[in-house]
Amino acid sequence: MLKTLRADFRIIFDRDPAARNWLEVLFCYPGLQALLFHRLAHWLYCIGLPLVPRLISHLSRFITGIEIHPGATIGQGVFIDHGMGVVIGETAIVGDLCLIYQGVTLGGTGKESGKRHPTLGENVVVGAGAKVLGNLQIGNNVRIGAGSVVLRDVPSNCTVVGVPGRVVYRSGARVDPLEHGSLPDSEAVVIRALVDRIETLEQQMEDLRKEQVVLVDAGVGGNSQPSDGVSPEVALSRSCRIQDRALREFFDGSGI
Repeated sequence: MLKTLRADFRIIFDRDPAARNWLEVLFCYPGLQALLFHRLAHWLYCIGLPLVPRLISHLSRFITGIEIHPGATIGQGVFIDHGMGVVIGETAIVGDLCLIYQGVTLGGTGKESGKRHPTLGENVVVGAGAKVLGNLQIGNNVRIGAGSVVLRDVPSNCTVVGVPGRVVYRSGARVDPLEHGSLPDSEAVVIRALVDRIETLEQQMEDLRKEQVVLVDAGVGGNSQPSDGVSPEVALSRSCRIQDRALREFFDGSGI
């Protein structure tokens, strides 16, 4: 227990550049205070003491704004930054060195019994306002972008953004958990790809119109087909097939 508390304390200095001294961290960091309350409540919960663990959890929520069910399992070196509005459900499991920001929910999706909350691997970053719902397996070194809603399992070493959450980056390299500005914007990429596709189709339609005009002026007729036997309509239909990798990955859920 002492080793775990020491890890919870030290990680704050590694993850938060605003942490200057131990007194400030101990008395002014609600994430650390919530974990201290939870460690006690979880121990009492595990030995089967009724009511008291929930009362401690309720007191912790009143003081810190962070609600952690006594039954949740929290690893070592977990940092809840700011933390207001964080909710962690009864059967949730949070691995070592995870970083959780304000407004995060690790919740369930119904009234089913048993394991119904997410399991986070090690070194997972969950951005502000993100929701991870259901009995999901989130791999190691995963980054979940702010405001994302994750409803499916996520493999290790991935970045997930959007509603619903989609994998937009895969790599075997370990990532810096604080580089939120490097998260890609999958929706912007897809919109740009669609705009490019529309511009291409418009240009092809204009080329086909000019070709028809030339054929009519030459007296060939407007219903003639090119020498390769493919009508303009068929050629246009073929050109409309989505071939852009960004579009395919977005529409297919990028592997999720």
